[in-house]
Amino acid sequence: MTAVTRISADLIIHHASTLLTLAGASRPRRGTEMDDLSPIEQGAVAIRDGRILATGTTRDIIAAYTAEQQIDAQGCLVMPGFVDSHTHLVYAGSREQEMARKINGESYLQILQSGGGIHSTVRAVREADENQLLHTALKRLDRLLAHGTTTVEIKTGYGLSAKDELKMLTVIQRLQQRHSLDIIATFLGAHVAPLDQPREDYLRWLSNQALHLAKPTARFFDVFCESEAFTLAETEMLLLAARSAGFRLKVHAGQFHALGAAGLAARLGAVSVDHCDHLAADEIKAMAQAGTIAVLLPGAAFFGGHGAYADAQRLIREGVPVALATDFNPGSCPSYSMLMMIALACLQMKMTPAQAITAATVNGAHALDREDIGSLEPDKQADVIILDVQSPQQIPYHFGVNLINRVIKKGHVVFDQNAALEFQ
Repeated sequence: MTAVTRISADLIIHHASTLLTLAGASRPRRGTEMDDLSPIEQGAVAIRDGRILATGTTRDIIAAYTAEQQIDAQGCLVMPGFVDSHTHLVYAGSREQEMARKINGESYLQILQSGGGIHSTVRAVREADENQLLHTALKRLDRLLAHGTTTVEIKTGYGLSAKDELKMLTVIQRLQQRHSLDIIATFLGAHVAPLDQPREDYLRWLSNQALHLAKPTARFFDVFCESEAFTLAETEMLLLAARSAGFRLKVHAGQFHALGAAGLAARLGAVSVDHCDHLAADEIKAMAQAGTIAVLLPGAAFFGGHGAYADAQRLIREGVPVALATDFNPGSCPSYSMLMMIALACLQMKMTPAQAITAATVNGAHALDREDIGSLEPDKQADVIILDVQSPQQIPYHFGVNLINRVIKKGHVVFDQNAALEFQ
């Protein structure tokens, strides 16, 4: 009998109770596609040179591949790492004092109008130096990683001046160089208008010099269209200028009011509309027709206390691709956990666990123009998480618990809960 020559891999993860590959078309998943996780029972994945070699049953993978490093995932769920496609992770200061104001009935917009909220963080960021921002952001990235996030988007928008927006962009660049997470930069100079500059002057800067300032670092340009931020007309002007400068577009829209920005974003070819808690019927139709991804942020609705969650099932039913993200920021969602976002999506927005997992992985990847992550398929980047559960349904069931056992980034174990416990 001729001996079978097995292919060498760097790492094999085997005997997973369930392996969720999310294999499928190289595009955002819509409708019923969001319920298909392409699972493999008793699954295994072979990895080499930071990329997926193959997935299959443990029996088939062990028969065809060999590796010195192996992880026995018996009793665990194995799946792609989370893609957190909307955060405001670089900031200074803290805003826990605003919780009492919210508890006493003040709204997010009322706090912002009084000079708090975003403006409070802007003051803190302007006072902080670059190294202070870097140090605190590195700690936050470590916490994201420990909660299973392997790719994260980070926005500017707490500088609101040439000097301080550049400072934030520089910090994001340094984070990209120093941390194992993949980091994608978004320029959000159009977060709100600063209090210390005439509005027209700031709009002129955003639509001209700011674009040159941001282009070397940021792939995306974002605008917050809301009653205390930027009008629909201002949003259109800024998006058109950014598109002409070569940016991919994103819009904060529908967080508190349906102002038409989601429909505008769809017409202008934006990659995503983020929040989407309040959308008109024609906006949903426009997003579905354009393939614009709705990045839902249930943590902001939860922590904000207003309870107005996006109508996820309507969006899915009407053909809008849906992603999930934390919206990690100091004011409306200081949570690192995509696991918690999945739980909120299921419990508050009535998404199925499969839909929420799709939204937190492959659709989040497409919201960042990253087709090489978000699923476990041959030649894709080997970003894998191992969870201490056996089925997708157990993720939202154990809400508020960090279920992450290990995180593998580009084929390397970068977080091991067992080692962390031993160290403690």
